[in-house]
Amino acid sequence: MTLITAKPDRYISFCGMDCDGDASRMMSYINQAMEIGGNRWIPYFEEKLDEKAKMGHDDLCFIGSQMNNLRSFMKETGNEEGLSLLEHLEETFC
Repeated sequence: MTLITAKPDRYISFCGMDCDGDASRMMSYINQAMEIGGNRWIPYFEEKLDEKAKMGHDDLCFIGSQMNNLRSFMKETGNEEGLSLLEHLEETFC
């Protein structure tokens, strides 16, 4: 019988981690910031989200491939919660 530790080790398994839920929450932050507008990153992410849809990539794959750009976007929009979640995603899943 295998026991899940208090802090799961991503190098062994993602079991017990909410990858999809955390990635979905990050996508909500991205979409909210895009709806507000007025940021230089919006056209870039509109294009990248279209590509994501065409290629059928999941949210976590998209976030992992756009980590640095997303960090800049969240900083420029002043979204501290988004930055915190992005850091969590990077440290935990990427």
